[in-house]
Amino acid sequence: MKIDIRSATIDDKEFWFSLDKHISYEEYIKKIDLKECYILFVDNMPSGILRYNLFWDNTPFCNLLYIKESLQRKGLGRLLMDYFETKMKNLGYSYVLVSTSINENGQFFYRELGYNDFGSLSFPWQEEDELFLYKKI
Repeated sequence: MKIDIRSATIDDKEFWFSLDKHISYEEYIKKIDLKECYILFVDNMPSGILRYNLFWDNTPFCNLLYIKESLQRKGLGRLLMDYFETKMKNLGYSYVLVSTSINENGQFFYRELGYNDFGSLSFPWQEEDELFLYKKI
C-alpha cells in the first residue's frame, strides 16, 4: 500500500466535498490558500482528509478528520494525524487540539493517540456535548 499526504488544491474539491459536508466552498478556498487542508492518498487514490485552523490564532485545532469508510480501521487516520502533528511541531507549536461529539467513537481513537480530555461544551444546536482533547507534541 503506497501512502502519500499533501496539501489540498482547488482540483481536489470534488473529492473533498464528497467527505466534508461542514464547510462552504468559499471557506475551502481560504483554507487551501492557508494550506490548512490535507489529503491522504492510498495507491494514488484520494482516501482521506484533514482540516484544521488555529484556535485563538495560536493553537492548531483539527476540525475534521475523515477516512473513506471502506478504508477505516486500517491505521490511515493515525498516519494522517501523525502527519498533522509533525507539521505543527515543525511550525513551532507545542500543543494540538481536537474535538468530537461525546457520543462518537472518535474520543477513543484520539485517546489512543495520546490525547487528553480537557472539557466539553454544550451547544444549543447539537444534541450531544462536544468533547475537547489536547496533546503536547
